[in-house]
Amino acid sequence: MMTSFSGYLPYAFALIVAIPFLVLLRQFVHSYVNLKNQELKLLTVKSGSENKTHAYERMTLFMERIKPSNLIQKFDRDLAVHEFIFLTEKAITEEFEYNASQQLYLTKNAWKNIADSKAAVIALLHKTYEDLNNNPSLEEFKTVFIMNYINGEDYIAATMEDLRREILILI
Repeated sequence: MMTSFSGYLPYAFALIVAIPFLVLLRQFVHSYVNLKNQELKLLTVKSGSENKTHAYERMTLFMERIKPSNLIQKFDRDLAVHEFIFLTEKAITEEFEYNASQQLYLTKNAWKNIADSKAAVIALLHKTYEDLNNNPSLEEFKTVFIMNYINGEDYIAATMEDLRREILILI
């Protein structure tokens, strides 16, 4: 009976040595996989936060660009008023459409305020032109346009302030 057991002795010894090694290897692999999953989650959260921050930055820049004080500095001084209005409206609309994907990262309220501000600037361009009946020069139009904005509600500043408040909550 001894002879039959002695044939299995090397296998039993190998099994006794291998089992703790396999248990430790399993624990190591399990811990490694858990750490990698946590790392991926952190990177995903960080990336999402960066996207939101970037969206707020881009839309703040858009708001800055559509301020009437910045708009009047665009384009050639030799343009007719209707050409200036057309080019300005086109530039605002194109930049707004270019940034449309940013609404994925903004609150609905922030996006609505931005869209409303854009529409208000365009409406102010047209209203100013309609109010000036006597074919004004471009300089006269720009002056009245700025004055109308200054004398009205500063919706761009309000929108930018809302964006600042929201981004502080996100950070």
